[in-house]
Amino acid sequence: MGLIALRKTSIAFHIHPGLAYVTLWVAILWLAEVEGGQASFVGLAPVNKELFKESHPIAYKACSLCHRGDNLNRYLLGRQFMVVLIVFVVNKSGAPIGEAELWGMPTWITNIFLVTGFAMILFTCMVGQLNTQVNAAHCMLDYINSWFSVFTLYVAMFIEFSGLLHASYLIQYVVAGIAGEKIESYEEGRSGMVSAFFWFRVLASTAILCYALAVTLEALFAGQTTMWKGVPNWLAVILFFLLMSVVGLLEGMQIAFFAVAKIQESERGSSIWAKRTCELLFKGEGRNLPGFMIGRQLCVVSCFFIIARVTTLNIQVGEANVFGVSDGAQNFFNLGFLGAFITTVMGSISWQLVAGSFPIAFLSNPMTYIFLRICLFLEATGLASGAWVLAGIHKKISKFQRDEEYIGTAEERASRNLKDDSQRLKNTVNVPMPFFYTSAPKNLQKLMDNDPSVKAYIDSLSQRGEATEVTADASQKV
Repeated sequence: MGLIALRKTSIAFHIHPGLAYVTLWVAILWLAEVEGGQASFVGLAPVNKELFKESHPIAYKACSLCHRGDNLNRYLLGRQFMVVLIVFVVNKSGAPIGEAELWGMPTWITNIFLVTGFAMILFTCMVGQLNTQVNAAHCMLDYINSWFSVFTLYVAMFIEFSGLLHASYLIQYVVAGIAGEKIESYEEGRSGMVSAFFWFRVLASTAILCYALAVTLEALFAGQTTMWKGVPNWLAVILFFLLMSVVGLLEGMQIAFFAVAKIQESERGSSIWAKRTCELLFKGEGRNLPGFMIGRQLCVVSCFFIIARVTTLNIQVGEANVFGVSDGAQNFFNLGFLGAFITTVMGSISWQLVAGSFPIAFLSNPMTYIFLRICLFLEATGLASGAWVLAGIHKKISKFQRDEEYIGTAEERASRNLKDDSQRLKNTVNVPMPFFYTSAPKNLQKLMDNDPSVKAYIDSLSQRGEATEVTADASQKV
């Protein structure tokens, strides 16, 4: 706020501090809505919507649209590009320009918080992203029960419809093909003009992506980016693709985690890594899920900071432009949009789409468990613990309640024959057991897991309607 008052940010300097204040806070509040909305829409996808039709009518309308057909994937794609655009506005409004100084602070403090952009990173993360993700991790229904959420959903859907990011779909299909899996759809197959329009947008988006990659790689190999001096060009290229993979994994992890947050434990896969990941993520009161979101954001922002240094072109007037483009085009390239576009498609959206299609398979990846541990460690450092404070204040003011207060747990819903739509989770590798399995003692569950004959016996009893009577007796025998 001090930098804006002194006209030391881009919009404040070139236009007016008043406009900078307005755009900054509108953008940061919208970013908060976008980030919390993602957690809510993904997490509520399997839940029977009739359970909250009366208690949360606006959330019901929003989910009815978002979960119709393949709209959830469309929303995720448009939402991610919204984040990129909003963060760009936030930085133009509040990030320091030039060698900004403030309030006579020592040089070392200025270097840490202003020169490196660390102050802007903390502000954007804690105010605009993390505090809402913390609340939305457990209060999904209350969070999206507003017309602001509905408006944001429509904007994200419109961005997806534009086709700018449709190359992500092509990458999703390629990854699924390599894995020998089929991308299932909740809609009828495209035909005629609908199919032609879809593939036209895919081809146009892919062409833009290829051109952006060509320009960026040409500049990287020529050493014409803002990468730190002394770093070899070949190493900068390796860092670019390595960090994009890390960002992609983290982006996919959050989608997979929220996708299984509202389902029964028995439906979260049989892989040892999936079980370890879920045990760590949902143990106790579930604090590790929002804790992961905080650590994940710190990790992602750190990766993005390096990626931005790697990919932002730095070609001055008089130097040879990349591929001989005009000075106007080169100035546009120098803004860093090409790197942001590449990272959005290849390092964010594509991974989210794959994780949304195969969340159980994503959980079964051992790297998921390793990076969950890393993110929880980053959260434990306390660098972004202010997000917990802001989330607590926001929750108190908004009177958020945990979703279980309205719709119960997944096990409680199953016991009332109100099971979630687990078909929303494709590629599930195990068949859910009867409802009494989750209410049985842990020792009985383990015995059923380890001895197929015990499970077969209990199943046979359930078919005769005797399961509830024998559960207590069987647990005593265990």
